[in-house]
Amino acid sequence: MSGDFTHLDESGAARMVDVSAKEVSARTATATGFVRLSAEGVAALRSGGVPKGDALAVARIAGIQAAKRTPDLVPLCHPIAIHGVTVDLAVRDDGVSISAQVRTADRTGVEMEALTCVSVAGLALIDMVKAIDPAAVITDVRVEEKTGGKTGLWRRS
Repeated sequence: MSGDFTHLDESGAARMVDVSAKEVSARTATATGFVRLSAEGVAALRSGGVPKGDALAVARIAGIQAAKRTPDLVPLCHPIAIHGVTVDLAVRDDGVSISAQVRTADRTGVEMEALTCVSVAGLALIDMVKAIDPAAVITDVRVEEKTGGKTGLWRRS
């Protein structure tokens, strides 16, 4: 039953893929997302008027922490060494764009870590501004680029 499904065994049960024979290589993944906010939410971020404090700093730290904890959240994700995480948040007129790059030197990629980083940074941002903007929405979380491993460079077209 497993066929081309690497995360299924012969009986169709979920399994963690054995990556022990793969080469260690430098790998990166970049993911992006967006938190759509009201004009009031954007104004509060720009003026430093968020009642809970520095929302962007909290979101950045939450994203970094999330990248390191991804295997605890995504059941078949390998626990790997995270060697670097960069999270950039930019306030725009309609919300906050989030970009994260995660780096490792390991046997498997860091796409899930980058996606988790962006997602949790967005969640933390919403938690910080929800009293001002209860209708905030996380959108467009996606991998933009990955490098390393057998497939090398992949970039969203």
